Amino acid sequence: MNIILSNSNGIPIFEQIENAIKEAIFSNELKEEDMLPSVRNLANELKISFLTVKRAYDELEKAGFIKTVQGKGSFVAPKNLELIKEEKLKEIQDYIEKVYNISKIANISEDEVKELFKMIFEEDF
Repeated sequence: MNIILSNSNGIPIFEQIENAIKEAIFSNELKEEDMLPSVRNLANELKISFLTVKRAYDELEKAGFIKTVQGKGSFVAPKNLELIKEEKLKEIQDYIEKVYNISKIANISEDEVKELFKMIFEEDF
């Protein structure tokens, strides 16, 4: 798993780590029961405070993406399909809000946007 951090995108470092691990789980790069790097090892690798990595791991555990076993480490939790669906629906909602804002600025009608969506869904990628 390769985590690339940015100081210029406005997203807190712990959240970037959290997002990178979620994406690795969604894409099956990280599979159920895979062991994550220790907090200290990942902090050293990323050259950041271990408290930042700990916060990311705590948030991931709270959201049900990972589980921590005292003395053994952190592992990818069994996939909760409903949780994954909710996460992806939120991501889609964010994109749709961007589309909505762009369409308002450019005076593009709801029907034109719907037609674009229809064409995309009917297209065979």
